[in-house]
Amino acid sequence: MRRLGDLEAEIMDRLWTWRRPATVREIVDDINRTRAVAYTTVMTVADILHRKGLLRRVKVRRAWVYETEHSREDYTAELMREALGGIEDRQAALLRFVEHMPREDVEALHAALRSVGGRDEECP
Repeated sequence: MRRLGDLEAEIMDRLWTWRRPATVREIVDDINRTRAVAYTTVMTVADILHRKGLLRRVKVRRAWVYETEHSREDYTAELMREALGGIEDRQAALLRFVEHMPREDVEALHAALRSVGGRDEECP
């Protein structure tokens, strides 16, 4: 899974924030409150996100209604797993990552590790 492009991220961010299905018209109208974007451009990018498996869609009358296939947290976790997947020395990479984290993120990581502390060594 590759990182999202700018417009892909804008579309996904709205749908993750809204936590509900939306039409392309709703997405376009919201984006147009801060910058101009064409309906057909958003429609094309939403279709691409659907083909990538990030959005599901249902036809309602004549319009597609889109909703996220995965949560923002699931998407982010998958990016992190993939980033670590190709690294030979994962411990060194994780150390460098944690060294540059803000204190509140380190605390959140500690809490997350404590919550899975009783699990077997193998992760899903």
